Amino acid sequence: MIMPPQLALFATAALAPVPLIAAAAVWGGVWVVAAVVWLTLMAAVIDAAARRVTPATDGDEFPATAALTATLVAAQIGLLALAVWALIGGWLSVWEKAGVFATTGLFAGQIGNANAHEAIHRPARWLRRLGEAAYASVLFGHHASAHPLVHHVHVATKGDPSSARLGEGFWRFAVRAWIGSFRAGFRAESVRLRRIGRARWRHPYARYGGMSVAAGIVAWAIGGGAGLLVWVGLAVFAQVQLLLSDYVQHYGLSRSVVDGRAEPVGMRHSWNAGGLWSSAAMLNAPRHSDHHTHPARGFAALELPARGQAPTLPRSLPVMACVALWPRAWRRVMDPRARIWRNGARATTGDWTGPAASGSMEA
Repeated sequence: MIMPPQLALFATAALAPVPLIAAAAVWGGVWVVAAVVWLTLMAAVIDAAARRVTPATDGDEFPATAALTATLVAAQIGLLALAVWALIGGWLSVWEKAGVFATTGLFAGQIGNANAHEAIHRPARWLRRLGEAAYASVLFGHHASAHPLVHHVHVATKGDPSSARLGEGFWRFAVRAWIGSFRAGFRAESVRLRRIGRARWRHPYARYGGMSVAAGIVAWAIGGGAGLLVWVGLAVFAQVQLLLSDYVQHYGLSRSVVDGRAEPVGMRHSWNAGGLWSSAAMLNAPRHSDHHTHPARGFAALELPARGQAPTLPRSLPVMACVALWPRAWRRVMDPRARIWRNGARATTGDWTGPAASGSMEA
């Protein structure tokens, strides 16, 4: 199978960290430095140097995109197992283990999350199962239900636990989003099961739990109790990356609610980001407005909104996720931008302009 040139960019950006992280886990030393630099500084440098974005394709490039999805899920699960083995071993120093832990968590939480997100939106059942497995491997299996059944339905309203409110700090959001999405996803799946007449024991949450238990058994087999604890730590770190992505991409935006009904989801209800390399590595997840208005559209076909059509982050998604960990700087940068899109005003600041509907998510 010949890979289309544009898909080759996605594959290269998403898979490039895998051999570096694997080498870091096995040999340490310079490979740890290379993996850390590649996943952080190098991505930011390439984004800054390449002042353009990849164009959308006419289709989803199937089966090439499916092959990439399967490869990335295998890479994520393999790296988690390898990291557990390396982190309980005695051949790496403390700083080398810290680097392996950080890079593995970043890969699973950023690239792995974007890939799992793509998989659960695909119509093919086997791809959805792969997405579930990727989420379950970091103890976040419920996201496979909560994301399509809750987030996409209630995004930018108070009914969505994964939409951050204006003025809400990340850590407060993270706790609310994790618990709220777990509960809301369970309720939504329970309603769906009753509607289609399916037995309770076939609840998807049981499947997610089984997948997570299987991952835990593998971690225990690799390193006993210590291996299990290391895996849980990696899972939590990956979850933080996933929650940061949700936090940044919907912060402070809201849909108008009239007579209990929210307006249709539009381009202005998600933050978008450019960045040639980071967007390719995250399978165009930063083209978030197009995804929410066309959830069934494959990642290769997603487009960035035209100037002034939707909110645009001032920097790439990974950079803004770092800023979100500094509440004062985050609010200084993002609150004025969010207010403009909430209030329906038009203004120009740097590379963004645009209107917004009045919202229903006051902090």
